[in-house]
Order: sequence, then C-alpha cells, then structure tokens
Amino acid sequence: MTTLKPLHTFHIPVMGLAYTIDSPIRVAKYGISSVISIMDDELIEKMNAFYSKKFDFPYQEITQKIHDYRAERITSYLNLVDKIVKEKFENFKTELSESKLALENYIAMLPNKSEIKTGLQNLMEDGFAFKENIKNYLEKNLYLGNIDVNIMTKLDKDNFIKEEQLPIIFNDAHAALRGFVNSTLESSVVLSAGMNPRLYSYFESFSAFFPDAKNALKKKITLKVSDFRSAMIQGNFLAKKGLWVSEYRIESGLNCGGHAFATEGYLLGPILEEFKQKKEQLIQSAHELMVKALGQKEMHVPEQPLDLKITFQGGIGAAEEHDFLLDHYDVDSVGWGSPFLLVPEATSVDKLTLASLAAAKVNLSRNIFMSSLAFLSKTFA
Repeated sequence: MTTLKPLHTFHIPVMGLAYTIDSPIRVAKYGISSVISIMDDELIEKMNAFYSKKFDFPYQEITQKIHDYRAERITSYLNLVDKIVKEKFENFKTELSESKLALENYIAMLPNKSEIKTGLQNLMEDGFAFKENIKNYLEKNLYLGNIDVNIMTKLDKDNFIKEEQLPIIFNDAHAALRGFVNSTLESSVVLSAGMNPRLYSYFESFSAFFPDAKNALKKKITLKVSDFRSAMIQGNFLAKKGLWVSEYRIESGLNCGGHAFATEGYLLGPILEEFKQKKEQLIQSAHELMVKALGQKEMHVPEQPLDLKITFQGGIGAAEEHDFLLDHYDVDSVGWGSPFLLVPEATSVDKLTLASLAAAKVNLSRNIFMSSLAFLSKTFA
C-alpha cells in the first residue's frame, strides 16, 4: 500500500462547531488538511443550502420529517464538500499550469523542505515545453488535503419521536458516524472528548473501517488523546474489534486553551517523549489484537501493521516550536488552531470576533468570550 507524502507538515484542527465547517472548501486544494465538526446537523443543513447555491449544485432540503434526517444531512453536505473541493482542485491545477504568476505564488507557500517545491522550481528553470511539463508534474505529485470530520463521542444523546425513544443507532454521535460512512469521502473521523464504548462498538457495523485485500482503509480512525495511557487503552479496545487507529492526535490540556483534560497535569514534553519512546509498543500491541480479531471474523488479515501517525496540536505560537516538535519528537504533523481564526481564507469567523482577536493582548480569552457573547445576543435577540 502506497502512502502519499504530505505536502505540508501542519493541519487545521477542528475549532468549535462552525469555525472550520467549510475550511476544506477554502484550503484543501492547496494540500492543506482540515477537520469539519459534524455534530450540529441544523448548521450543516444551512451550509448545504448556502454552498449548493454558491456553486450551482442542486439542493433538496432534508427536513426533520425525513427518516434518519440527521445522518442524511451530514452525508449530503460532506458529498457536496467533496464535489466542490475536487472541482476547485482541477481548476487550480489548470491555473498553475497556465499562469506563471499563480505557480510562483504557490511555490512560495510550500515549505522549503518540500520535494514538490524543489521539483517545481527546477521545472520553472526549464523554459522549453514549460506548460506541458508542469501539467504532467502536477498530475503526478499534487493532491488534496484531507477532508476529515470530528465527532465528540460524549455528545451522543438519545433521541425521541414524541415520547418513544429511538434505537441507539439514532443517537447523535451514532447518526453522525453513519452520515460520514455513507459519504463519498475517503478520509478520517477524528474522535474527541473521551472514550464511548457503545459508539466504538458501532464502528464494527461498517466494512469501510476494515482493511481490504490491499491493506487499504476506505475510512480511517483518528483518536484525539491527552497521554500515552489513554492512547493504549482506546487503541487496544478498538483493535480487539479488528479496527485500526491510523492516527493519535495528542492535545495537551495544559498547552491548549480550548480544553481541560482530566489528567495529572503533565506538560507536553514528557507526554510526547513517551509516545516517541513507546510508538512501536503501541503499534505491535494493536496489530496483534487486530490480527486475532480479524481472523475470528474471517476477514482479510494484514501481515504487517498498518500505517500509524503521531500528531500534535494545541498552543503552538511560532515556527520554531513547530520545527522542534517535528525534529525532536518525530511527530508527523502539527496542528495550528487559533492562528487560523485570523485567516478569513481558511476559517469562518464573524467580524466582531475577528476584530477582537486582532486587537486582543493579555485578556485574549475574555475578549473572545465577550465578543462572541455579544454576537450571539444580537443574532438570537
């Protein structure tokens, strides 16, 4: 199984329910990976209507009267995002092959260590058959950023029709997972907010999470964890069901202002060092359990462990910190969250919050909270 080398060493994590709701439409064509929250189906339905109109795609409203409307809404929006992103990507490649200025601007945004950046720079120096050479090179080497989704595992409330409780599969997180699985996306579901055994067991219902004959996973699992112990427990729990965790996304509670994890208060350094030292233990433990489970299910069994990434996000403030995390702790990618709230080309932020972020100094968190509160009070007054 061939693994594509990422164009960038950073990703945009999920931020709230709305800030990254359309980030892939904005940045995926550049090879930048981002994460959509799929927890608010009402918001997703509104985004579906908005972007269907903007890009001239047919839109059919999915009301609450439709059976399994929550999952249907999520599937419909993710399929739309997938179509838009692929269309924009093809247009982007055409633009790069026809406009030298566009190509120069794109090369400038690629990291200096990028092999693709070097390759494009070399081609630009070759004036003969420039357009055709660039076009062929882009087709072989350029690819989209991941369109990943986030499910907060504990937001899994029961749902009812009048006073009749619906089956568990219609719970919020369960329906969100089904919506992702039924979409055309071939990407990862990022599970956050802790372990939900009932939801984790539901993954067994979908063949897309199991390796095929070529050891490929159509849909992947990413776990957001706070320490190595949590990763080992959750990863092995899933492995016993024949499910592979493709990525552990570490987010330290003391380094990320967006969360308060129930941990012992360890700083990021010791947490990442443990992952670095024990990565093989994590891989082998899960592989052995997965092999046994797949054998019992009479499914395809990979001879070697599947790919596993260790990534980090939270509290990054400078490029030097980014490079240090990559070089010293061998992480595969670093998530930059809050800085992208200042980038309208990447995230959806209302003008009031954006202005507060730009002007904020010491009392950053308070300013954001107060501006968001003011915006919400005006919106829903």
